[in-house]
Order: sequence, then structure tokens, then C-alpha cells
Amino acid sequence: MKKTIARPKGFRPPAPSGPAAPAEKARDGDGGPGTAAEPMDAARQAEAFESAAVLFHAGQFRPAQELFRQAAHGPSREMAHSALLHARMCQRRLERAELAPRTPEEHYDFAVALVNERRIGAAEEHLRAALAQAPESDHLYYVMALCRGLGGDLAGAYTHLKRAIELRPQNRIAARNDPDFAEIGQQPPLAELLYPERTRAG
Repeated sequence: MKKTIARPKGFRPPAPSGPAAPAEKARDGDGGPGTAAEPMDAARQAEAFESAAVLFHAGQFRPAQELFRQAAHGPSREMAHSALLHARMCQRRLERAELAPRTPEEHYDFAVALVNERRIGAAEEHLRAALAQAPESDHLYYVMALCRGLGGDLAGAYTHLKRAIELRPQNRIAARNDPDFAEIGQQPPLAELLYPERTRAG
């Protein structure tokens, strides 16, 4: 289990938002690539801004960005300034969307990083997404067992770890030697799963 991951693959910090440029100097840096827009009158500027705002709140950031960039060239400096800020916000949302995990392994890497930060609920979301795509992946069940155990659900931890061991028996030894399982692995029902020889001896 790769629990030493410091941050997910492909991670980039969001681009910092600097001070807004004057409306009349809107360029490629005002929220994304594109060509300079033609000046527009106040009515067209307001229409473009309002349409962009609707798209923005609907999560359609690419078309919203283009309309905000157009509105940045209108006569109202206040509206143009707001349009530039929103165009930059669209760009950041688009960049984050490109970094969103898609494959089971990308979800796994995100989950491991979140477990390291003890953000258990968020880690489980990524693991569920990964298991939906790769339901026979033992390492996903292993980390899900750890999440359940750290969250206090020992029965759930047992179920997932049992499945991880069924898929790959070496996971029993891995969990025995895993510091994250050190405490919860000594409690029932995980103890019976990890140390079956104790049950037989008893």
C-alpha cells in the first residue's frame, strides 16, 4: 500500500489570482486564451455579462468565460472589472476540472493522500469511485478497510479487509505489519481475521 504519497499525481496548486487589470487592457492573461474582443455598447455588455453569469452558475465555465471576456470590453468599467474577475474564476475552475481523477489508480492515489491527512470521508468517496470501475482490485478494498477502521466502523473494516485478503492473501501479512492497522487490528472482529492462529489456539 502506497501510504507515503504526499500529494496526488498531477497535482498543481491553483493559479493565484492577482489584481484585476484595467478593462481596456484585457488580454490573454485575463482568464484564458482567446482573441481580443471588439468594443461593445452598454446594452450588449450587460447582456453578455448576464448570460455569462447564468452559464457560470450552471457550471458551464468555458462558454461563461468567453462571454465574461467579451463583457470586459464594454463601456462600464465596474462591470468590465467584475467580468475579468469572473473570467479568471472560470479559468481556475476549468484547470481544477482537468486535474480531477478519472482512472481507478488516480482515485486511489487521491484516497491515499487524503488518508494521510486523516480526511477519511473524502478518501472513501474516491475509493468508491475507484471500486465502481475496478471492483476486483484488492488494494482498493485494503484502503477502504483502513478508512472504515479509522472511522470507528470495525465491522465495515472487517468486510473490506476480508475481501482484500480473498483477492490477495498477502494482504493479511501486509495489514499485520501496517502501522495504521496496529491498533484497530488488535480489536475484534479484525483480530480474528488477521490472527486466525489465535482463534485456533484458543
